[in-house]
Amino acid sequence: MRVRRLLTAIGLCLLTVAPAAAQDPAAELAAILDGFRDRYGFPGATAAIALPGARLITAASGLADVEAGRAMTPQTPMLAASIGKSFVAATVLALEAEGHLSRADLLADHMGDRPWFDDLPNAATITIGHLLRHQSGLPDHPHLPEFQTALAARIADKGSAFTAEEVLAFVLRRAPLFEAGTGWAYSDTGYILLGLVIERVTGRPYYDVLHERLLDPLALRETRPSDRPDIPGLAVGYTVPGNPFGLPVRTADAAGWLVWDPAVEWTGGGLASTAPDLARWGQALFGGTALEAPYLDRLLDGVLVAPETPSIRYGAGVAIYAKTPRGPVYGHGGWIPGYVASLRHYADHGVTVAFQINTDAGTVDDSTDLVPALEGALADLAITLASRKAPETGQ
Repeated sequence: MRVRRLLTAIGLCLLTVAPAAAQDPAAELAAILDGFRDRYGFPGATAAIALPGARLITAASGLADVEAGRAMTPQTPMLAASIGKSFVAATVLALEAEGHLSRADLLADHMGDRPWFDDLPNAATITIGHLLRHQSGLPDHPHLPEFQTALAARIADKGSAFTAEEVLAFVLRRAPLFEAGTGWAYSDTGYILLGLVIERVTGRPYYDVLHERLLDPLALRETRPSDRPDIPGLAVGYTVPGNPFGLPVRTADAAGWLVWDPAVEWTGGGLASTAPDLARWGQALFGGTALEAPYLDRLLDGVLVAPETPSIRYGAGVAIYAKTPRGPVYGHGGWIPGYVASLRHYADHGVTVAFQINTDAGTVDDSTDLVPALEGALADLAITLASRKAPETGQ
């Protein structure tokens, strides 16, 4: 169970479902989404495949708002959740290349003057590299009962999001999970600290730095901060009854505004995006063109996540699957109440696949194989399309 849960956190692609036999790529992609929607009953989904030569195939299925009957389109944004960590990590690597920081730096070198710093678990020994690769030994605040209770109360009171330092307060004076650098445990808390480090060394808000360094240069125009409840065009997310944050099943009001403030996620994820933009991002990131200075060796410098899975490692904001039936796979999964997402790059084939679904039902409780099954089906289609000699067209 421990291995299954950690794989759910970062995402895994292993299962295979044969793609449709049609020869129109967009129709094939749509047919897969429609088939999965019929089988699993989710409200809606979007998917995109980035092929060599800047070709992009997109499709959508179902509804972005069930009650309003609003159709899902490839350009419908959803919360991308922890896929946002790949943007945070890339920003850190860019700052490292320019000499603003180093992965070997102690966190204390940048945050040691904060009044709460000495109360962090492993405060004196955590490095920037530990935070990037989830080796800090810090607890994961979203899964702490105290945090869940406090966030549920704030949502019920329609309060503003917790600030980064308010989030960190939930882990202060706790025992570390292990000595820094000696183990692996997924921690959103560590990525919140990376956001504070980025702001400290640049003297600017994280989202401004992100726009300047990544979103604008790469023309990711459908990706924006999820820093407010009223995100334009956002698909309504549907969650499960009795969730730990006290959210209603429909996580948005009648106007489509979220009934909670997603700004609490910040650099733990912190973005709304579309499947096409995520696919473009993955193709650039794993193709080595996202930053001006070379970075792939640092991005993919991974550590073992569990002894039971020796071929799975975690680098700088990226899960690394060294041995799969489709060759090496790089990417990240995303979960946040009401939404799941997946980003996968198949290195041997030069293709990237992204999808988003506007419900976490069946995923948050591990009750279905939806995510890995859809990852497998879309991977097989992407690899098939890449192998076709004639250029294909798509959106």
